[in-house]
Amino acid sequence: MSIFSLKYLGVFSLIISFFSIFNIIYSYYFNILDNLTNYIITFVLSFFLGNVLIITKKYKFLKVNLYERILTVFIGYIFLPLIISIPYFLSSENLGFFNSYFESVSGFTSTGFTVFNNINQIDQTLILWRSSSQWIGGLYFLFSILLLIDIFDENLKKSLTNYISLNNSEIFKQIFKILVIYIFLTFFIFVLLKLINLRSYDALNYSLTIISSGGFLPNNNFDLIFSDDLSKIVLSVSMLLSFFSLFFIYNLIFFKKKNINYLSEDINILIYLILIIIIFFIFLNYDNNFLNILVSICSSVSNIGISFNQIPNNLAFVFLILVILGGSFFSTSSGLRVIKVITLIKFSINNILSHSKPNQIYSNKLSLNKISAKNTDINKYFLAIIIFLISLFIITFLLTISNIEFETSFKLGILTIMNTVNSEMYNLHGLNFYNFNLLSKISLVIFMIIGRIELLSVIILIKKFLFKS
Repeated sequence: MSIFSLKYLGVFSLIISFFSIFNIIYSYYFNILDNLTNYIITFVLSFFLGNVLIITKKYKFLKVNLYERILTVFIGYIFLPLIISIPYFLSSENLGFFNSYFESVSGFTSTGFTVFNNINQIDQTLILWRSSSQWIGGLYFLFSILLLIDIFDENLKKSLTNYISLNNSEIFKQIFKILVIYIFLTFFIFVLLKLINLRSYDALNYSLTIISSGGFLPNNNFDLIFSDDLSKIVLSVSMLLSFFSLFFIYNLIFFKKKNINYLSEDINILIYLILIIIIFFIFLNYDNNFLNILVSICSSVSNIGISFNQIPNNLAFVFLILVILGGSFFSTSSGLRVIKVITLIKFSINNILSHSKPNQIYSNKLSLNKISAKNTDINKYFLAIIIFLISLFIITFLLTISNIEFETSFKLGILTIMNTVNSEMYNLHGLNFYNFNLLSKISLVIFMIIGRIELLSVIILIKKFLFKS
């Protein structure tokens, strides 16, 4: 591993140690001492590893090659959950190593699959640790997007940031900006939830979960906590903060007319969201239950996945489509990304029209965006869809041969790749991951990680090593 990789992982080890301290203080303050030793061990280990990885050798911020960046991100998704799994493994729940690792990977990838059968019986500090793991994973994902951005989209690389150059003057500025915005949005969600009279403990857990597009719930009373209309509206608005770009509010505040490109993606996905809500309201509004459906819409597009129990079963496929499309490119949501799909649709229509009217010239620019999509980016978008289908086929096959029925395997495969929790709106609420066999758990862990880094990154990495050998 390179010095850059070690220092990158070291920083996140220190972030884990910070949340360990937070849990230690919480345990002392509320006299919840059963798992206190576990967090002390986690703190000592993560703090020690973080410092060792960071201070091993001085590092000049030079340009880091693509393969090193992919390897760094990939190793992080394997290594960091090992540290996060310590409180699960040492807890009185007797989960064992792999169940503990499964829970930590699920949290760190912001997926939300859980091996716990009854959340209400878990130690409060462990519930807080689950939520914290999602928040750390969401932050890790945002930094990973920046590291791997030139794999996915050249235009977004130019318009988002020049962090990828990794020069000394830009790296700290971009990291600080992302961290401050991420913390601010978390606090903003916390305040919104407090305004609807959620107790601080629940508001904190939900805010950590929602901003990271995670699916871990702090209790089994979701339907009761968000029972009135105002709470459902607040919840929907909160979840949309992880649907739009992390920089959306920042760009609105510091908006300049000449920088309309910075807002173009969010404006396009806002139009998409409004159209989806209108279609649901007019055609799919059953039993005057629209606010419940609105929560499901916002939860699906942001890849959170949580929902109320009273959701029409015949909408499951529609919600899965919304999950696949996902949200903004630079957000904690997963999915194929709305802007890519819109660009592909426009490109396909333009190609059809160009054959029927060859004298006309058609632009691949989206409205409000002065930059046309390059052919290389169009090819990447098509490749992303192909890779998603390949990934879905593989994970569905692996789950099916693990004695899980095909429909469940297919739906669960989509949710795994898109890092979205199973819930009532997908008709998968009753799954018991604790009882899944080893093959199915390993398959889910692998594809939860692939869902965050995309199979294309893994293929590039494998090709590099095979070519070397």
